[in-house]
Amino acid sequence: MTARRSRVPRFYFNFRSPYSWIAYRDLMDRFPDVAQVVEWHPWWEPDADGERRMAEHRRSFPYTAMSRDKHLYILQDVRRLTTDRGLAVTWPVDRDPVWEVPHLAYFHALDAGRGPGYIERVYRARWQEGRDVCDREVIADLATGLGLTDETADRMARAADDPELRAGRGLGALLDLSRDGAFGVPFFTLGYDKYWGVDRLPAFAGAVRSRAAPTPVPLDPEPPADADFVAARSGDQGHAGGCG
Repeated sequence: MTARRSRVPRFYFNFRSPYSWIAYRDLMDRFPDVAQVVEWHPWWEPDADGERRMAEHRRSFPYTAMSRDKHLYILQDVRRLTTDRGLAVTWPVDRDPVWEVPHLAYFHALDAGRGPGYIERVYRARWQEGRDVCDREVIADLATGLGLTDETADRMARAADDPELRAGRGLGALLDLSRDGAFGVPFFTLGYDKYWGVDRLPAFAGAVRSRAAPTPVPLDPEPPADADFVAARSGDQGHAGGCG
């Protein structure tokens, strides 16, 4: 399969994963300039309907459920990472979660101009307040707290029940993460390069900053008196030390 090249840097974020929450906090606190230029793509484990829709496009969800031992390790590891960052975590209890509920609601928040605020509020509700973000009433309450209208809050709460949203932007998001090979979160892409995990964020941020920085152009030596300036400017002047 041919590798896919992302034209702009991407951040696949997920509300379920504590590592994605920590990466989000690091991105906002340590690399705010990078946060301004990345594309934000929701990543979630699809339900049976989502998996069926992906299969119709010959795609599958690139994630394997973790073992009990890995789960216990994550509890310890997240405690270490949050302690290092001075973050207080309140572990939520997931009861038959439907991850379409918070993630599909993001598209409505984005349309209402509150996409970034919604991401921050859902992360805080789940990981610092221990709230069930797969509860439709919780999503409606968060939307209202963001200053959105009752109509928009209701639409966000019912996003997972919207067949048009599921078949459109929802399926598109699932196909994107499959094509990019986003097998876990947090996941970042830049060009053909992929970065997985909190500890890869600094490398990703460095690559984004490096590509955004202008390339120094060396000073040309003094041209000879008989130089043909018309001929000198007849080449491709479209790039000043770069490509793309």
